[in-house]
Amino acid sequence: MFGKLVRIVKGFFSDNQSEAPQGLTEEQIQAEFKKRYHHFKLLLTANKKALELMTEMEEALNGRRPFGMAFIRAHSTAVSVNVYKIVEHLNAIAPAKYAELYNRIKAIQRRIGECLAHSCALDTAVDLVLPLEKSGRDQADLVGGKMAGLGEIVRRTGLPVPPGFAITARAYRRLIEDNDLKDEIYRLLQSAGPDDQRNLLILSSQIRNKITESELPGDVARAILGAYEALCAPFGRKVPVSLRSSALGEDEAGQTFAGQFSSKLNVGPDDILQCYKEIVASKYSPQAMTYRFNRGIPDEDVAMCVGVMVMVDAVAGGVIYSRNPLDIRDDSIRIHSAFGLPKSVVDGSVGTDEFIFTRERPPRLSERHIRAKDQVFVCLPGEGVCRTETAGERAMEPSITDAQAQALAEATVTLETMYGAPVDVEWAVDATGAIKFLQCRELVQLPGHGDSVPRAHGTPLASGGVTASPGAGCGPVFLVRREADLLRFPRGAVLVAVEAPPRYASVINMAAAIVTEKGGAAGHLANVAREFRVPAIMGLPGAMSLLGPEIEVTVDADGRAVYPGRLQELLDEAEAQRLPAPERVTPMHAILRRVMDQITPLNLIDPNVPEFAPENCSTLHDVTRFCHEKSVTEMFNFGQEFHFSKRAAKQLKYKGTAMKWWFINLDDGFTHEVPGKYVKLEEICSIPIAALWDGIIAIPWQGPPPVDGRGLMSIIIQASTNPQLEAAAHSSFAERNYFMVSSNYMCLSSRFGFHFCTVEAMVGDRPPENYVSFQFKGGAAEYTRRRRRAQFVGEILEIQGFVVEVTEDASFARVNGGPQEEMLRALTVIGYMLMHTRQLDMIMHNEPLVQRYKQKILDDLDTVVGLPLHAAPPCPVHAPEVTAEAETSA
Repeated sequence: MFGKLVRIVKGFFSDNQSEAPQGLTEEQIQAEFKKRYHHFKLLLTANKKALELMTEMEEALNGRRPFGMAFIRAHSTAVSVNVYKIVEHLNAIAPAKYAELYNRIKAIQRRIGECLAHSCALDTAVDLVLPLEKSGRDQADLVGGKMAGLGEIVRRTGLPVPPGFAITARAYRRLIEDNDLKDEIYRLLQSAGPDDQRNLLILSSQIRNKITESELPGDVARAILGAYEALCAPFGRKVPVSLRSSALGEDEAGQTFAGQFSSKLNVGPDDILQCYKEIVASKYSPQAMTYRFNRGIPDEDVAMCVGVMVMVDAVAGGVIYSRNPLDIRDDSIRIHSAFGLPKSVVDGSVGTDEFIFTRERPPRLSERHIRAKDQVFVCLPGEGVCRTETAGERAMEPSITDAQAQALAEATVTLETMYGAPVDVEWAVDATGAIKFLQCRELVQLPGHGDSVPRAHGTPLASGGVTASPGAGCGPVFLVRREADLLRFPRGAVLVAVEAPPRYASVINMAAAIVTEKGGAAGHLANVAREFRVPAIMGLPGAMSLLGPEIEVTVDADGRAVYPGRLQELLDEAEAQRLPAPERVTPMHAILRRVMDQITPLNLIDPNVPEFAPENCSTLHDVTRFCHEKSVTEMFNFGQEFHFSKRAAKQLKYKGTAMKWWFINLDDGFTHEVPGKYVKLEEICSIPIAALWDGIIAIPWQGPPPVDGRGLMSIIIQASTNPQLEAAAHSSFAERNYFMVSSNYMCLSSRFGFHFCTVEAMVGDRPPENYVSFQFKGGAAEYTRRRRRAQFVGEILEIQGFVVEVTEDASFARVNGGPQEEMLRALTVIGYMLMHTRQLDMIMHNEPLVQRYKQKILDDLDTVVGLPLHAAPPCPVHAPEVTAEAETSA
């Protein structure tokens, strides 16, 4: 027995080198891991992009944005390309292991193609101009978002809009293509960048001059002038018009292009064609180009449509917000007005009157603020506009009457109902007192200013995060700390958890709402929540501690707040907004729904069941879920398949700990090329390593706990009878503490006495890709003590915010999707635990002693997480890395 113990101990310090598998040298193994790590990062990037695209498609389907066939085709293609890249990267990480996924993608793409083929009849528009009354959301990729929105107002509400027509995207493309401008503009744009303002100004001027000096194709010019003649016919004379940009993507939620393009007011018949070219050229104004650069919007995605409408000679005008843009839960209607054209309100050149209405039936005027309006924009006789001074006392007079404000407020409620979302409306009043609506788009609201802003529904228990799935729900809080808790999840409860893993979707049909401390709108669970129309708030800090178990709460996902009790008014309001609006369903919605049936449903939820396999991926969402799960597994298992010897690693030269550590540089984990056998800590520039090391050295280990005869005898018996302990001792990889590192990644395989630990982390500036994973297994004591220690470790990590699973004598803990600082704090906890849980299995039969050590560790961790983090040394500068987006565009 003691001879066997000696052999085990000798094995820990043996220098025998295991043969590299498959005939690979150590250098080849290291190069192989670098390659796989590169593909792993690209896979995560493509996965994030694919989920974002799915989210945009869901928002479009729910009526949150206008769209047409161009949108459906572009997003279907982009999702397919990114998912294909995900599969390619997974098969590079695990060569030929998941080839079946290619067949699954082909089958899904074939079904998507069939859906799109049936829609060809809807995608044959050849119109150069289109009357406003024939425009609508289903024509958005032909007339642009602004004119599509006005067309919806005309077709569905009967509210007054000046007559007009749209010059379509086809006319724009004819102008560009017939003058051979496409390649020339592309060539010029290659040298542009958002931060090079001087070069940008020169390029902008060159491109705009080329467009304004180009010749309009004859059929395009005839179509525009013919539409203008038809517009003038009811008036019996030539009428002045306004020309406004209506680019594809303009006025969509999240990318309004507000004020980036030109408008031309009070234009006469002789100048219409030239003004049209000037508005097209404004696509390349410096501010518009900078906006696209900074938002990552491709130039080819912005076709410039133009709206032409009869000019309103306004005596007053302005803007209406159907809700407070600075507080998402303030539903008051706010009307801003001034004398003359609404231009003075839009460009902020004068003070404005403000009329605030509470949302009653009908709306009630609650506040009126009349301000000095010292200037006014008016139409000149014939054509053009000018700015004049407001004389004397008139500057302090109300620009509109209370009755006109009342009519505007009531019309705004109608527009908001039509859009199904808060709106931003531009309007004007002519000399006869008639109101005209000039523009309507979805309003972007901010979350508010915390407790300083009164809330319509009282003080919330918790607030913040992001709306992952809209709506409101009510039920008792059910805290999910581990996967086993899902087995007890009651129907109608509010699921509250730290993370938002896809497997929580197994109870999605039972949940009244979901609240998580981490995650976001582009995650797998968020996609499923929207599909099942379950309200969800994700990324809400402290939700697990702020929301007590079993208390009834109302989750307001739109307002990103959780209130105590049942708020029936809020629930009724949310339900009314969720009700399907048949008039909003167009043929485009039906096509998008059929396409999305092949893309967004998630069927693969639990990775631990046999059905979690490539052949069961029936949607692109299934493929992304499967690949993401398997990529992490394959990366984690690499160390077990390819055993590194010390020849491939640098031993850490560090006096602060007696333990020996070896580092393998995967890519950019060292500050420079380190010669020799040793590496210093200051030469390691891995961000996760710096945090883990902070935890390792934070509090010195005081040695093993006091052990009695029972504990020692348990270890001796296990050491002599358990063949797994001896087998592990002969593994060069298991007997040392090996780090594989890059600037943002680390994987530690460590043998501490008789137990084995692995730690893996990805930490960078993109939270959805960040994670920390920890596995702890084994020990020298008998099974019940090893299992108790696994539970002991799991309990502590759970208190520290990890999601924990305990299986047999192993603990599995992880933190996903948090910001960089949160991930680094988690790593300091893991670093401390690596050092201070050694040999504790010897005392696991003594519960009072166990609790004493548990409290000591928790007290220590309170100190550790409060210590300042040490930054990693700067990494060497490499050429820019190829990203999934770059590969896709290539």
